[in-house]
Amino acid sequence: MASTYSFDIVSDFDRQELVNTIDQTNREITSRYDLKDTNTTVELGDDEIVINTNSNMTLEAVQSVLQQKAVKRNLSLKIFEYGKEESASGNRIRQVIKLKKGIAQEVGKQITKLLRDELKKVQGSIQGDAVRVSSKSKDDLQEAMQLIKQEDWPVALQFTNYR
Repeated sequence: MASTYSFDIVSDFDRQELVNTIDQTNREITSRYDLKDTNTTVELGDDEIVINTNSNMTLEAVQSVLQQKAVKRNLSLKIFEYGKEESASGNRIRQVIKLKKGIAQEVGKQITKLLRDELKKVQGSIQGDAVRVSSKSKDDLQEAMQLIKQEDWPVALQFTNYR
């Protein structure tokens, strides 16, 4: 019986945890003494977060609070892609933070090349914005997971669909 086992490598985040992170950030902004009277807003869109505040100093403080809350909720900081600081109306500063989702083609190629070079019994294939890893042995798949976890990738990676 020659069945193959597989799992998918994806780059995603838990949307509800991100919503909770933004709520906690807004709550801390309204209660913290140094941020209370700055009329700072942190808004979550479909694929971005928008910070609107009154100075560079408060922007850095809000970014710090956002990162702390994200880490506490097990969200990787690699999902945030910080944009330029822009001037907004009324002497304010605005920053858009893009949310990264999915594995880029280039990173997918790097992952499959690493698997091909290091593990001979494991096959990797790019499927859209995910990478499917398959093998005849579950032990080889476990080894592949360990190998991928050891590397520092530009995106947050998760393993799903382990069968």
